[in-house]
Amino acid sequence: MKRLSILPALSLLAVCSPSAFADVKLPAVLGSHMVVQRDQPLTVWGWADKDEEVTVKFGEQSKSAKADDKGDWKVVLPAPAVNAKPQTMTISGKNKVELTDILVGDVWVGSGQSNMEWPLSASTKGKDAVAAAKHPNIRLLQIPKVQAKEPAKDVKAAWQECSPATAGNFSAVLYFFGVRLQKDLDVPFGLINSSWGGSPIEPWTVTAKGSGGMHNGMIAPLQPFAIKGVIWYQGEANVGNGMGYHTKKAALIEGWRQTWGKDMPFYYVQIAPWSGYGPGSLPGLWEAQTASLGIPNTGMAVTTDLVDNIADIHPQNKLDVGNRLALWALAKTYGKKDIVYSGPLYKSMKIEGDKIRVSFAHTGGGLKSRNDKPLSEFQIAAEDGKFIAAEAVIDGNDVIVSSKEVTKPTQVRFGWSNIANPNLSNKEGLPASPFQTKDWKGVTGQ
Repeated sequence: MKRLSILPALSLLAVCSPSAFADVKLPAVLGSHMVVQRDQPLTVWGWADKDEEVTVKFGEQSKSAKADDKGDWKVVLPAPAVNAKPQTMTISGKNKVELTDILVGDVWVGSGQSNMEWPLSASTKGKDAVAAAKHPNIRLLQIPKVQAKEPAKDVKAAWQECSPATAGNFSAVLYFFGVRLQKDLDVPFGLINSSWGGSPIEPWTVTAKGSGGMHNGMIAPLQPFAIKGVIWYQGEANVGNGMGYHTKKAALIEGWRQTWGKDMPFYYVQIAPWSGYGPGSLPGLWEAQTASLGIPNTGMAVTTDLVDNIADIHPQNKLDVGNRLALWALAKTYGKKDIVYSGPLYKSMKIEGDKIRVSFAHTGGGLKSRNDKPLSEFQIAAEDGKFIAAEAVIDGNDVIVSSKEVTKPTQVRFGWSNIANPNLSNKEGLPASPFQTKDWKGVTGQ
């Protein structure tokens, strides 16, 4: 796979290390038009002269703090309740900063590589989607592409109200995710896009041994701004890692949760098929992504059915991707009952004579073929491990797999190819994830 360049000169501009302050200053993540996180303590921080007293007022709350020897200050206000009425925040020291049009709701961060970065205007029916992007209770913050050797303190960015003028170049997946949640929950949403096309997972990761340049330049400056959760669309640049990607994903999630000081939900996309991957390389990453459902408070949206051009690594349909991530959030984060939030995920198998019965989690209202054709992309093997195409028939919430050429089957696999286009789904239209039954490491996320 050809990677996009992600290695510009490391940026160590003033935005990374504010040093001289004649006036009280705030980081970009704290600004007019922002959404602040409901039901969590509201942290406000910034820079001022040494020993300068700074007072923050928001609603009925007011609190003061004194800048330390480096000019850093921070106050923590009580957790605000949801409020769709614009409010003002004032920060006073030797000067006064006034932030206006602030809403209180939920804040989500979207990160990853190009499929997360992919703009709304370039998605399916992008022109119509942009024209319809009139959502005054959704606010957008676009983080610029910056790498840094050390955790940066600030970025050059500004909150904007979601409108046709501002949404076109914003992440389509994050936009559709936020629109679905805002529609269902009717509270304000703040969406922060911090993604970089072609990026592997490593520069986004922070561990006890250090942190990557993208985390330093594009995630660290957001902290300790309170958020509800994270959505993640990345893996194309790490396909060769196979199951090793699960270890990397666990490190990413653990590091972000530690640096944010919160075990926030982390929902991610299982990357789509693409003809450009080397034969046999993609299924191993799929298994790693499915195994990552074993990390607490995670969820995975499957996209095998959303590929409009197998030669394009960027499926254009971002609406369904965002909606599928939103289903996990609605069910798991917001406690909405009776929502089918995942497609079928492999659970177990049982040999029954010359057939194998495969059982699934997340069958919803039942299994079906999404195109009403015979189930495709099932393969079966005997003890020799040689796979051949198999017949697969739905039996309740299971699938019976067989072949006239295999009388003593031992294992099954499904959609196990980088150009897979399987048609098994549940009746809610959510596709089944590829799997193999032998030594399977994936879990169901239930």
